[in-house]
Amino acid sequence: MNKFPQFAAVVGSILLTTFTLNVHAEDGLVRLKSVSSVADTADKLETVLRAKGMTVFSRINHSKGAESVGLTLTPTEVVIFGNPKIGTLLMNCSPQVAIDLPQKALIQQDKNGQVWLSYNDPQYLAGRHNMQGCEEPLKKVSGALNKFAQKATQ
Repeated sequence: MNKFPQFAAVVGSILLTTFTLNVHAEDGLVRLKSVSSVADTADKLETVLRAKGMTVFSRINHSKGAESVGLTLTPTEVVIFGNPKIGTLLMNCSPQVAIDLPQKALIQQDKNGQVWLSYNDPQYLAGRHNMQGCEEPLKKVSGALNKFAQKATQ
């Protein structure tokens, strides 16, 4: 009897469980747990993005904004970044995708103290904007975003 299918099923189950514990996708968002604080995760993300030739357009600290008006908010930052070479390809497939570009990463601490990095799933955006003929650039964007997020959250 071949035991490989049973072994493969067990390994697959373990990998799926591990992946599910660290990465979540809801409502078009990909969410990864971070081992660092919000500020450190955002710093790591900026470093990774710049090293890969991405443009970091802005970093918004929503917690400081809340504080400036006498309110409180758990640590929450957004990093806005992109690359015109790939963004232009996507906008040529569907000009409306420009409303979701440049890319954004949300880094926030939940009420339990866990830090999360979230970003828009490019496949979700493709469906949202009825993008046709952009499979290759979308695949590249998905892979790059995943790598950036993995490095920033470890």
